[in-house]
Parts: sequence; structure tokens; C-alpha cells
Amino acid sequence: MSEANFLRSLMEMDCDAISVNQVKTVRGFLKNLNTTFEEMQGISRAGSGMLKFVEAVMGYCDVAREIKPKREKVARLERNYFQSKRELERIQNELATIQRELKALGEKYEAAIREKQQLQEEAEIMERRLIAADKLISGLGSENIRWTNDLEELKQRRVRLLGDCLICAGFLSYEGAFNWDFRSEMVYLEWQQDVLNRGIPLSQPFRVESLLTDEVEISRWGSEGLPPDDLSVQNGILTTRASRFPLCIDPQQQALNWIKKKEEKNNLKVSSFNDPDFLKQLEMAIKYGFPFLFQDVDEYIDPVIDNVLEKNIKGAQGRQIILLGDKEVDYDPNFKLYLNTKLANPKYSPSVFGKAMVINYTVTLKGLEDQLLSVIVGFERKELEEQRERLIQETSENKKLLKDLEDSLLRELATSTGNMLDNVELVHTLEETKTKATEVSEKLKLAGKTAVDIDKLRDGYRPAAKRGAILFFVLAEMALVNTMYQYSLASYLEVFDFSLRKSLPDSILQKRLRNIMDTLTYNVYNYGCTGLFEKHKLLFSFNMTIKIEQAEFRAPQNELDFFLKGNLSLEKSKRKKPCSWLPDQGWEDIIRLAELFPQECGTLPDDVEKHDAEWKSWYDLDSPEQAAFPMKYKDNLTSFQKLLLLRCFRIDRVYRAVTDYVTLTMGEKYVQPPVISFEAIFDQSTPNSPIVFILSPGSDPASDLMKLAERTGFGGSRLKFLAMGQGQEKVALQLLETAVSRGQWLMLQNCHLLVKWLKDLEKSLERVSKPHPDFRLWLTTDPTKDFPIGILQKSLKVVTEPPNGLKLNMRATYFKIPYDMLEGCPHPAFRSLVYVLAFFHAVVQERRKYGKIGWNVPYDFNESDFQVCMEILNTYLTKAFNQADSKIPWGSLKYLIGEVMYGGRAIDSFDRRILMVYMDEYLGDFIFDTFQPFHFFQNDEVDYRIPKDGPKDDYVEEIESLPLANTPEVFGLHPNAEIGYYTQAARDMWKHLIELQPQTGETGGGISRDEYISQVAKDIQNKLPKVFDLDLIRKKLGLEISPTTVVLLQEVERFNKLIVRMGRSLAELQRALAGEVGMSSELDEVARALFNGQIPVIWRKLAPDTLKSLGNWMLHFKKRFDQYSTWIDEGEPTVMWLSGLHIPESYLTALVQATCRKNGWPLDRSTLYTQVTKYHTAEEVTERSGQGCFVSGLYLEGADWSTEKSCLIRSKPKVLVVELPILKVIPIESHRLKLQNTLRTPVYTTSMRRNAMGVGLVFDSDLSTTKHISHWVLQGVCLSLNLD
Repeated sequence: MSEANFLRSLMEMDCDAISVNQVKTVRGFLKNLNTTFEEMQGISRAGSGMLKFVEAVMGYCDVAREIKPKREKVARLERNYFQSKRELERIQNELATIQRELKALGEKYEAAIREKQQLQEEAEIMERRLIAADKLISGLGSENIRWTNDLEELKQRRVRLLGDCLICAGFLSYEGAFNWDFRSEMVYLEWQQDVLNRGIPLSQPFRVESLLTDEVEISRWGSEGLPPDDLSVQNGILTTRASRFPLCIDPQQQALNWIKKKEEKNNLKVSSFNDPDFLKQLEMAIKYGFPFLFQDVDEYIDPVIDNVLEKNIKGAQGRQIILLGDKEVDYDPNFKLYLNTKLANPKYSPSVFGKAMVINYTVTLKGLEDQLLSVIVGFERKELEEQRERLIQETSENKKLLKDLEDSLLRELATSTGNMLDNVELVHTLEETKTKATEVSEKLKLAGKTAVDIDKLRDGYRPAAKRGAILFFVLAEMALVNTMYQYSLASYLEVFDFSLRKSLPDSILQKRLRNIMDTLTYNVYNYGCTGLFEKHKLLFSFNMTIKIEQAEFRAPQNELDFFLKGNLSLEKSKRKKPCSWLPDQGWEDIIRLAELFPQECGTLPDDVEKHDAEWKSWYDLDSPEQAAFPMKYKDNLTSFQKLLLLRCFRIDRVYRAVTDYVTLTMGEKYVQPPVISFEAIFDQSTPNSPIVFILSPGSDPASDLMKLAERTGFGGSRLKFLAMGQGQEKVALQLLETAVSRGQWLMLQNCHLLVKWLKDLEKSLERVSKPHPDFRLWLTTDPTKDFPIGILQKSLKVVTEPPNGLKLNMRATYFKIPYDMLEGCPHPAFRSLVYVLAFFHAVVQERRKYGKIGWNVPYDFNESDFQVCMEILNTYLTKAFNQADSKIPWGSLKYLIGEVMYGGRAIDSFDRRILMVYMDEYLGDFIFDTFQPFHFFQNDEVDYRIPKDGPKDDYVEEIESLPLANTPEVFGLHPNAEIGYYTQAARDMWKHLIELQPQTGETGGGISRDEYISQVAKDIQNKLPKVFDLDLIRKKLGLEISPTTVVLLQEVERFNKLIVRMGRSLAELQRALAGEVGMSSELDEVARALFNGQIPVIWRKLAPDTLKSLGNWMLHFKKRFDQYSTWIDEGEPTVMWLSGLHIPESYLTALVQATCRKNGWPLDRSTLYTQVTKYHTAEEVTERSGQGCFVSGLYLEGADWSTEKSCLIRSKPKVLVVELPILKVIPIESHRLKLQNTLRTPVYTTSMRRNAMGVGLVFDSDLSTTKHISHWVLQGVCLSLNLD
């Protein structure tokens, strides 16, 4: 320790070199030392330090022993580490080199792959394009041909559009109002020919439809309810394409239903001019662009809508406005206006045709036939009709699909950008189009083939459809005879359906068709007859027969024309009439018949002349129509041609012959109208259609209806009555409302008194959607022309007439007399007098059927007259019985019954005279005379007498024993009255049938209607004389003018007016026919009259009354001119032809005046009387009468005149009218006139006698008679100035 370097040696000591043994040794020392560190401290600090050091080294040695191997290991490992690190760096360098190589290769690979991908894609595109190109080429290849052709076609069409558009524009502008035939003629003949002649290019074959619409649209219209026939399609085009708003003439309501269905989804507003708020509704529609329909438009169109019709739209600040009334309304361009009228032939002014597009929707025969065919096939072969409708639907859908596909293809082609081959959509569309197109064209081909098959099968049923169409037109035409005869297509279809159900089925088609046609024809006959007056029923059957015959090409039109019109020639034939028994007009007709039908009747005039006796004996037969015709004519004429022959000889038998013709052609049941039974009417009725009773004088359905109500459980409070009249409108509507909801019956009587209000009733009925099933509406009305067509068309029409014939009339009267009423009066004469009264009641009603020879005015004698008179009898006889007066007060009874009750209705003094004669003939003590029993009438076959007094049954038994038909002699008329009746009936029938003839087309001579009218007009024009120069005549007559000269001047002035009027209208008519001026309704009437051989109305107004045909009237006109000329040139005629004067009364008055001046008599106490002279012609009279004048041209009706005895005698059979010898008219002072054994005979202008206004009576003449005047009064004796 003392060493100087000891500390250092300690410090530098290698502790690691200390061995284990050394350590052990040191440890031993330390153990031995056995001291602690503190103890050492105390001994020596250096020692303690040393100890510390040694212990530390020991501690280190302990640790070092453990650490050493570890250190060695670390060193070893470190060595390994460095070795490995070097190795790693070498390997890493190698790897980096390899990676660099790999990257280069990878890039190369990627480039190759990319190239491959690109090539693959290109290959795919090429392949796809190749397929697309293939598809496009193959797909559009077929289209290419079509499109090339189409393009070529379009290029040509573009040229041809000029002509097409020209005609279509004409069609849209002018054609609407015309019917199908006229349109076809105008468009396809006149215009097309004209356009081609002028070298204007035009499509061939040209069709309006192909340019203005297409199949798809047409079939859509069909599904909306527009009939499929050509006319309806044209009307559809006119309605939708025309620039003006449509006004549809639509009597069958087909347009109305179509428009309602078509515009339903567009919020259609429906109104009429009668609605109080139609302007408000119209304003809304214009503002919001809704369609608007005016229904039930009549001939008056409210001018408030003129601006709308004319489309007077004003633009102001970007808005369109229109003036409606005084109000400006915003105009929406989507607004559409429709007007619809039910009138079949409305007369609109030219301005209406200018403002609106008038379209004629009246159904045509062909169109209706097609519609009915669908109905029949739908009933008979339901599956066939369904298949057809499905086909039409599919075809239309397929065509639409084809069109859409083609459009989308063209759209894709047109809008395709970039490479077309890459447009997948286009190719897809093309593919789809192609497959669909192939499929569709296959379907269309199949459909076409199926359609042909179906049409073939359907055409098998066409005869029945044709018959149905003909029958509807026969029904519809009856409206021209009487406006009350209105029938709608809808109600006709119900009859049609009913007939299909009721007709017998049959497996053989021909027999089945026969059954359908027979059942249908008879049902339509019955349906029609229910609503027709008795006098029109034969007309209806005959018209039906003729139309059916004409459809089978029998009864040609020229034969029918002759039958209806006879000889219309204005010239009389050169050949003189060979026999006196033949009527003049008959001979003219024979000549015309021979000219018209040389094959059958060429030798007729010679035959009549050579075999006078044979023809005369046939002519004199009572029923020549049922006997064999003379000579060859019994075998070589058809049943219709026999009617033509009969017309020439016996007009009075034509009516019966027509009955026979209908019986022969159609069967007896067509001349036996059904008996009206109220039960049947009730069975046919429905809550939705009113029953309209059309009344005739003397009928009263109310009591029958009450009985029906009792029988069906509607009596008492369930049947409501209301007699219409002023102030009843509201009550009626309230009753209607109640009846509809509670299921009552409502009867509105005498609706004709409130015609204007019926429009409101029609509206109320339309609003009733679900009436109570028991509800019925019964209306009674007189025939009136303003009755709303709507009600008539949908109603069940029933004509009620008093029973026909004396027996049935009395039976009906007695049926209504209660048993206790007859027993109620104690007077023994009461029951007999009631019988007399019933007989009288029947007689005055039955006289009516004989026309003017019966009564001048047809009176409405009815049940109430009889009931009141029975009360009068009861009162007076009871009084006489109670006072024990054996005398019956005949005077009072005659006065009250004849003058007051029945006479109160008679406004004509000569009719009242007839009633009083009946009173004298039927009432008086003589009816109870036992020595000379009383007969109303008695001959070999029948005895009309008063039965013995007894209960009601005795009287009824007596009535039942009477014959059904009675001779006119029972009423005191001559048997000839029957001839007059039948002649008039035939004339009336001809008159109506002429109105029913088509007013177009050919006349018998093969010239057109217009040419024929033009010829007649020229002919009459050439016959017109110059007008008289009045100034010249006045000069010639000087200053001294007698009363008769004044008459001449007035007459000539009137005649001049007529000549001027005739001349002007004929000249204008010819210009109108040539198209130089418009055809007014007045000229149209003139043309129609000339065509039918009648006198135009505008001439009639300026001429004396006449019933003559145009030809006879022209002769009369010429005779009048001659008389005036003679009077002017030679002075007053010796014999005045009164018929030639316009106002004959004025001449007779002048005559009295002149005589009064001459004799100084007071005018008010002077009168005329007449004497029949022995002169037969004017030539026999050589000098003029000292007082008064001679008059010629009077015809006696109802009696004959004996020149030998100078008195009235009974008419010869078949001679209705005879010419009276010259009559002398003598003025006389009234107080000096004392006439005995003369009949006051009225002188009338024509055989129509006097009307209810008193027009027609000229003066009264006095005719000598050896018989009691009652004989002639009841025979209806009169004089007339003109023959018919």
C-alpha cells in the first residue's frame, strides 16, 4: 500500500484475469478476517477503503463469471453478423439486377397483351358490324324496294297532290249538305272528269278518304259508334276536318251519339238554345277549350253565336279573344263546337251554310243495310260477328303497330349519329320491326282472307238486312204525310230485334231468311199501323208493297209515276174521245199509257174505239177491278199494270184495287190493320218512352185508360190526370217528378195547347235516368206540326179514332151507357128516344167520312154531346111524365139537341140546315105511329128501325143484327157518295205518294228531272199572254163607267199580277236550273210543283181557288184570258162564265148595283134570285137578259137536272157531277121575292165547298124541286164553278 503506484495499479488491475482459485482464496481471507465494514471504518479508513475495493472486485468476479460466456457468445455472433451482412449485400445486388430484367420483360408482355385485346375487340366490332350490316342490308333490302317505290310514289303524289287537294278542298267546302248519290256524282264524275280534262294531275283511282283519313282513324270512329258505311265515313271526315264548325242534319241521331262518345273524355258540354244558361256554358267551354254540343237545333240559330261560328277571333296582347254577345271571352284553340238537329229536311238560309259546315247525316238505304246486317249476323251467328269485330279491332291495332314501328325505325335512321352499324338500338328496332312486320303482314293476309270468308257468310244474310232497311225508310217517309208520324232508328231497331227473336228458327238459311223477313215485315206493319190514322193505313201498306217490289225489280218507277200522276201533258191530245161514257181525263191517260208502254198498251186507244161495247160493259160493273179485264188485257198485264189501266177508266175503284193488289202481293193480313188493344200498348210500353195518343175528332182515350188502370192495379191515386192549358206548366212538371219517383201513371191531356212547353217536357224526360219501373207517361194531342220530334221519335204512338161504320159506332155508344141510366127515366118513350139519339149521333159522325158532301167542316161530335143530350131527354121526359102530359115536347128537344148541342158546333149555316133536317126526320110523333111503322132506312137487304121498348139488351141485340158496312143511303146520301168518297181517297193517296217519291233522278222519258222541269217551264212561258194595258182599256171605256166595268178593271189588274208572277218565276227558275242564280226555297217549290204536274203555291195565291192539275189549269187560264179579251174588245159578254172571274161575287154585286141604279131601288133591300134556263151552251143565247144576266160554267153535285121538267132529279149511277144548263141571275127587291118549291142551293168555287173560315161560298141560287127539300139537303146538293 505504500507503493506509490498502488492506487494506479489498483485502478489498472485486470479484474477479468483473476482466476477462480484466486477468488476462493480471497473469499477465505475475508471470512477469516471476520469483520464488518463499520468496524473497519473504525480501525482504518484506508483499510475500509481497501475492504470496499476487495468486496467490489469480489462482486465483479461473481458477475463476470456469469457474463463471460455471454460475452463470448456476443462476440461470436457479431462475427457471424458481419459475415452474413456481407453475404446479404451481395445477394441484394444480384436481385436488383434480376428485377430490372423482369420489369423490362413485364412491360414487353403488357404491350403484347394490349395489342392482342385491341385486335380481339376490333375483330368483335367487325363481326358485329358485319352481322349488323348483314341485318341492315337484308332488313332494309325489302324496305329499300318498298321505300324506293314509296319515294317514287311520293314524288308522283307530290305532283298529283295538286288535283287531289283541289277536289278534297271542294269536298270539304261544299259537299256536306248533299246526300250520298249526289256527292258521289259530283266528286267522282263531274269534278274528277273536269280536273282530268283540264290536264291537272290527279291520283287514279281517286278516293277522298285516302287523302283525308286512314283505316286506323276510321276503325276508331267505328268503335266510338259511327256506322261503318261510306257515307258515315265521309261525314266523319267533314265533321273532323272541315274548317267550319259542323251542323249535323241527323234525324236518326247517329251523329249525336258518335259525337257524345267521341268527345266524352274531353269533357263535352251539351246544351240547346232553349236552355236559359247556354251562353254561360258556352263561354266556359270557349275559355277552357272544351268541346260544346248544341242539340235539338231547329231552323232558328241564335245570332248570339255568329261570332263563334264564323271564328271571328281577335288577337290582343298575345291572347286570343272572341266576342260572345257583348262580352270578350278568351279563346282556347282546342275549343270545338258541334250543332245537331233532328229535323230531316230543315230549311236554313244561305248565311247558315256559309257560317257552319252543314252535314247531312241522314242514313242511306245502303248504309242502313250494312248496319242491320251487323245486327242480324250478331244475332244469328254471334261468333262470326264477334270474330269479325275482333278482326277489325286486331287489323286496326296491327296496322297501327306497323305504322308505329315504321315511324320509330325511320326516326332511328333519321336521328342516328356516328357509324350507323354501331347503333344497337336501330338494329334492334329493325329486327323487331322486321319480325313484327312479317308477323303482322301474315296476320293481315290471314285477316284479309278471313274477312273475305266472313263477308261471304255475312252476305248470305243480306236479303233480310235489305228488307229491314227498306221497311225503315217506308216508316220514316210517313213523316211527310203527317208530321206526327216520326220514328227513330233506335225504336225501329227494337222492333227489328224483337222480330229476330220471334221469327221461327230454321237450319236452312233460305227458309230462316224467309221467316225473318215475313215476321219483320208484319211486325213493322203492325208497329206502324198503331200510330197511323185509318185513312193512311192503306197508303202505308201500298208504299211498303211498292218499295219491296221495286227492290225485287218489279213495279218499275215509270209505271209507278204514271199510276200516281197520269197524263201531265199541258196539251190536250189531237185524237178525239171516241165514246161519251169515258171521262175526259181518262181518255188523256189512255193516250199517255199507250205512248209510255207501247208493248203492253200500244193498241189500247184503238181497242177502246173498236170494241166500245165490251169496254163499256166492263166499265159499268160495280167492281170492275175484280172482274176479268177486256180483250188481251186480262192476260198480258202484271197485277201492277192492271192498276194503271184501271186508273184510266174508274178512279173510284182504284182504292179498292190497291187493297186487292196489296192482298195479292203481300197477303191479306197487310190490309187488315191490327185492332188497338190498350193491354197490348201497355205491354209494349217502357218507363223511358212516353205513350202519345194522337187524337181524331170523336175519340177519347181517357176513359179507356182509366179502365186499363183499374184492371192493372193503377186505379185511384196511382193514376194522375192533368188537362194542359195556360198556367199548367209547373203543375205538370211537379206531377211528372212525383210520378217518376213513385211509379205512378201520369196522363197529360191536350198537349197541343202547349206546344212550346213540350220542349221543356222533353228536357225533363231526358234528365230522367232511372225512373221507377212502374212509371208511365201518357200524352194526348191533336196532330200538330210543332210537336217536338224528340218526344215523337222515342214514344209509342197510338192513334185513337172513333169506330168506323154505323154499327160499330152505335155499339160503342151503347157500351158506355150504364144500365141504370136507361132504367132511370119513367117515361115509356125514353129508351126508344135514346136509341134514336144514338142513331143520330152515329149518323152525324159517319157523314164525316164522305168529305165535303157530308159536312162542309168536319166537326168533332163526341161522346160528351151524346151524354148531355141524353140528360136533356131524361129531364124533359121525366118532367112530362110527372105532369101527366101525354105530349112529348118535340120543339124544345129539337131545338136543344139540333140547334144548341150539335148545332152549337156547326159553324156553317148549310151544315146547320142538315142537322135540323135530321131533327125533323128523326123526332116527332110519327116515330111511334103503329099504322105506318117508322124506319130510319129500309131496302131489300136491311132494315134500320127502332126496336120494341125493352131493357138495354134488346137494343144491343138490335144493333148486333145490323150489317158491318152500310150504304150512304142510310144517311140520306146518294149511293154515288161512296164513289166520291173512294175517288177522293184515291186522289189523297196519290197526292201523298207523290210527296214520298224521290225528287231526283230520271223521269219516265229518260231525261233528267231538271231537263223535264225546264221543258215544262219553257212550254208554259210560251203560252203566257202579254199583260193587259190598263191605261189603254180605261181610255177605251171612256168616263161613263158602270159597276160591272169596275169589276172588269179589278179583274184584269189581278190577272196581270198573275201573268207577271208566272213569267218572272219561270224565267228565274230556268236561270236557277242553269246555275246562274241560287235556287231559293220558293223556286224549289215551283220546280217541285211543275215536276209533279201541280200548280205552284205562289201562282195559286194570285188565282181563283182550284183543285185542277197543272195541265187543266193552263187550259182554264187560257179561257180566262180569252173571256177578259172579249169583254174588253166587244163589251160585256151575253153569257158570263163565272169560273173565269177571280172574285165572281163582285160581278154579282155589281149586277145588283147596276139594276138598283136603273130602277131606283134601295141597295140594302135588294137581292138576287135564279132560274135555270133551257139553254145548254152559251152559243144558244142570242140576246142579253133585260134584267140581270146569264151565267155559264156551273156544275151540280149530289143531284141531276131534268131539262124537260126543269127541276132537280136523282143522280144517275156513277155520275157525280153534271153541268147545269145556263143559269139566269135576276136582281129583285127583297119584299117582292116569293119562292115556292125551290131549294136554296149554295154555289161554291170548287168541290172543296166552304172551309171553316167561310171562304169558298159565292152566292145562293134557287133550284126548282118537286120533292121535299129534306131529300136534297141530306144528299148534300150544291153547285160549284169548277170541275176538279
